[in-house]
Amino acid sequence: MSRYFSLGRLLALLRKEVIQMRRDRITFAMMLGIPLIQLILFGFAINSDPKGLPAALVAPTQDRYTRAIVSALELTGYYRFTHPAASAAEAERLITRGDVSFAVTVPSDFGRRVERGDHPQILIEADATDPSVASGAISTLGTVAAEALLRERGAEAQVADSAASQLQVTVHKRYNPEGLTQYNIVPGLLGVILQMTMVMMTSMALTREIERGTMENLLSMPATPLEIMLGKVLPYLGVGAVQVVVVLVAAKLIFAVPFVGALPLLLAGVFVFVASLVILGYLISTAARTQMQAMQLTFFFFLPSLLLSGFMFPYRGMPGWAQVLGEIFPLTHFLRLIRAVMLKGADYAGIAQPMAALALFVAGYATLALLRFRRTLD
Repeated sequence: MSRYFSLGRLLALLRKEVIQMRRDRITFAMMLGIPLIQLILFGFAINSDPKGLPAALVAPTQDRYTRAIVSALELTGYYRFTHPAASAAEAERLITRGDVSFAVTVPSDFGRRVERGDHPQILIEADATDPSVASGAISTLGTVAAEALLRERGAEAQVADSAASQLQVTVHKRYNPEGLTQYNIVPGLLGVILQMTMVMMTSMALTREIERGTMENLLSMPATPLEIMLGKVLPYLGVGAVQVVVVLVAAKLIFAVPFVGALPLLLAGVFVFVASLVILGYLISTAARTQMQAMQLTFFFFLPSLLLSGFMFPYRGMPGWAQVLGEIFPLTHFLRLIRAVMLKGADYAGIAQPMAALALFVAGYATLALLRFRRTLD
């Protein structure tokens, strides 16, 4: 056997490493699971040019010219008229709540103006809080609608420029008329920063006690599992409050992000969101045995949360199954809440749905954490 290299010693070391990998199941699952998740999400779920965007149609008189334009818009693949007979007030509510990305308004005299040879007009209001979502659908809008109108009139094929000059399409980019990316990114960053810090810090709450050997002292205290959980997570709510103040002040003073909603409403939403995050971190700490495992589980949660929440890529551009998965992350609902309050000035009715979802996360995570803690006591 060589003094410098031995195949037998090498094989023995390899066997030892494989056995250690098998025993550390969380690390082993991370090594296999994260590449698989990245492959599936980037390959199937991520789409920077979203299609099938929900739209509302406000058309008191749906004549053949209106139907031709609506059909042409749907054939582009960008528009999906989920509310084909909406009133103006209903369309306003839908676009404020984020239920639709576009509100297409065709006036009642549209058909008569087409027959007289006037310049008919249609209005398209686009939710531009995420500029990348609306840009693709708006870029070919005028030409597609004008060509559909000419086909319906039986006119011969004309060049796109002349067709576009007959039909006047007015586009209003709501909430972000200049299409500034930071209006969409900076409010979302508040949620991402809170998620990364709150979950990571609280995920080590119990594992730190175990590694330091102080878990027995904690268990011997005359405190209920609920009291222990609150004692662990409440200090981090204060840390989260400081982060919220810093990010909101920076968003206003450095990036000039508009804030048109009510501050108490936003703070209430942030409080529920942070509560869900710290309790989620505490739940992770009841499953992990070491701080390293807690950190690995936290990153296992971060990756799909960032990709499917709508922060990095348009939520509307994902397939249906990916959107369903995105609903199980608190960040998805918080992004809707903060963008609705800051950019749209939504009232409580406008954010009731994401607020209710975040409250359900708090209740669900707390219940699971208490059940898990009782098991560790056993």
